[in-house]
Amino acid sequence: MKLFSVDSPVYKFLSKFLDVVKLNFLWIIFSIPIVTVGASTVAAMSVGLKMVDDEEGYIGKTFLKAFKENWKQGTILWIITVVASYAIYLDFQLFEAVDKNPVIFLIVGMASIALAVVALIYSYPLAARYENTLVNTIQNSINISRKYFGRTLLLVIILAVEYIVFNFNKTMLFFGIILGPGFMIFTIAAFSKRIFQEIEKEPGAVINKEEKERVD
Repeated sequence: MKLFSVDSPVYKFLSKFLDVVKLNFLWIIFSIPIVTVGASTVAAMSVGLKMVDDEEGYIGKTFLKAFKENWKQGTILWIITVVASYAIYLDFQLFEAVDKNPVIFLIVGMASIALAVVALIYSYPLAARYENTLVNTIQNSINISRKYFGRTLLLVIILAVEYIVFNFNKTMLFFGIILGPGFMIFTIAAFSKRIFQEIEKEPGAVINKEEKERVD
């Protein structure tokens, strides 16, 4: 039947769906030590960026290669993410506990969330695709968020919707465990890949890791 032929939309959708499930499984397994969550996320993002244009090949092999290559930067990014998240959590705890001028803590908390989002949302895919210092990676994430504000806002909204859907009830929470992180990573990768491709067309733009390997 043409409906399930290799070139049919149904086959392509199911194939991509299964790839996301595999990616989610790998991310969970390699994130179990907790300290490796950052490296696992960068590795999953590397696979996700390739999946956008069906360039991933063997997912397990691609994931392991990216995990080894991005261990250090991914780990530091994860530490920064944890520290930023905990600082925001403490700020909102103060907002609830303080009686005098609590609005200040609310404003600081909301501003901190916005800063953390723009600084980190593209940092993981940037680390997966380009060789750069950690400071430049975070700065580039901020610059991209500002330049492509509309797309970044849409990305954040979609991620929020995915999070809400996967946490809607116990049934969806089950699917959220086996699918959620993979789908959210792929969503970020899809938005990031198109933006990166536009940036790479600009004169003097930096080349990605794969192109650099071919040149070397």
